[in-house]
Amino acid sequence: MSATLPLNLKDLRQSGWKSRSVKVEVRENLLRMLSEGEELFPGIVGYDDTVIPEIDIALVAGHDMLFLGEKGQAKSRLMRLLVRFLDPLLPYLDLPGTPLHDDPYAPITRVGKSYVATHDEADVPIAWWPRKERYAERLAPGTKFADIIGEIDPAKLAGGTSMSAEDSLHFGLILRMHRGIFAMNELPELDELVQVGMFNILEERDVQIRGYPISFDIDVMLLFSANPSTYNRSGKVIPQLKDRIGAVIHTHYPRDRDLGIQVCVQEAQIEQGGPFPVAVPFFMKEIIEEITMAARRSKFIDHQSGVSARISIANYKTMIASARHRGVRLGETPSVPRISDLGHLYSSSLGKLELDMMGSHQMSERQILDAVMAEAIAKVFEEYVEKHSLDEIAKVFAEGVKIEVGDMVPSSQYAEIVQKVPAVWQRAFDVSASNDPAVRASCVEFVLAGLYATERISRVQEHGRTVYDTHGYR
Repeated sequence: MSATLPLNLKDLRQSGWKSRSVKVEVRENLLRMLSEGEELFPGIVGYDDTVIPEIDIALVAGHDMLFLGEKGQAKSRLMRLLVRFLDPLLPYLDLPGTPLHDDPYAPITRVGKSYVATHDEADVPIAWWPRKERYAERLAPGTKFADIIGEIDPAKLAGGTSMSAEDSLHFGLILRMHRGIFAMNELPELDELVQVGMFNILEERDVQIRGYPISFDIDVMLLFSANPSTYNRSGKVIPQLKDRIGAVIHTHYPRDRDLGIQVCVQEAQIEQGGPFPVAVPFFMKEIIEEITMAARRSKFIDHQSGVSARISIANYKTMIASARHRGVRLGETPSVPRISDLGHLYSSSLGKLELDMMGSHQMSERQILDAVMAEAIAKVFEEYVEKHSLDEIAKVFAEGVKIEVGDMVPSSQYAEIVQKVPAVWQRAFDVSASNDPAVRASCVEFVLAGLYATERISRVQEHGRTVYDTHGYR
């Protein structure tokens, strides 16, 4: 094609532009990018050997797809990323009175067909549709037939248009995405009448509105998302609709903690520098992600609903905000997150966990979160015990040592604690090697919380402060 975009049908033909369906367009662009070694799904972590190959194959096969997975598994993001495989610009007939982006070579609307048939090609205007505008999505709850398929337009009937004419119709979102991509989120929540209306769109690419058959060939790629617990429930999705979806792509949570941390930090997009910098020890990142993983294992939490990656992201942001708040108030630079900062996670966690009414035994959401956090701290701590032999620190408490910590306790107070038993505490600093008082304070709290979580010492909490000793463990 020439450097200047053609603006009429004659110039478009002379430019060498070729018409192709949206699925062929996606397939050919995907294969080209794949052969050139280009990253296909930027920002998607942990799916390289599982989900992404299945998507690639489905696209090459020309399938409509259903993304099936629990909440927070990047289903919507994956669907939106498919826009990358569309051409940057797509030519269409620039005619008044048509709601669709007609293919200049093969218009499907009455207006488009008539205009091309009765005008010289040099007088047929062409405009260009940007890639980002060729994608639309809709959330199923509340969606009506008219929203995505169409309806008779009463205003046009009042203006004298015949009810049997194409001009009397209001085209829904799917039809207006002709030559583009349409995605429906939470498919099982879509009204049964609308599901029935999608049968022909998926199979024959034609529709019927109020008994008026639109016999043109709609060129659209259809995508859906659903949670397995509702999608597999009898009666939620009509079997004939399931049968017409070409491929089911199963998503999943990160398979290990390090991948979860990578997703969390990437999606949180927190600026940790600037005038009030924050330095996050790796063990604190591990605990944040392990809290989410422990919640997914918990018998008190509804597994069918899932525990979204969004809880890790929200908790990570809260932890950093708490540390930065302390750093500003106490004049500590950089500020370093501690276990006591996790006391603020109730605000970013409660509401994101759906309790299992059978397994929770009347426990409150806050109590369940406390149990999940304790399990996460214990698990991470035990891993560090194996590396650094932190058990020796517990022996110090047998001599009557009490240590008070809190999210607003200055780091210098932790240094005073350590000076009492420097040889023993040096092992704690192997957890995150640094001479910075704030980092050392974070290490101290991690070890204390770990000793408590593994039932080596006791703890009393009140008014934002925590006291650790050996009461009850002698």
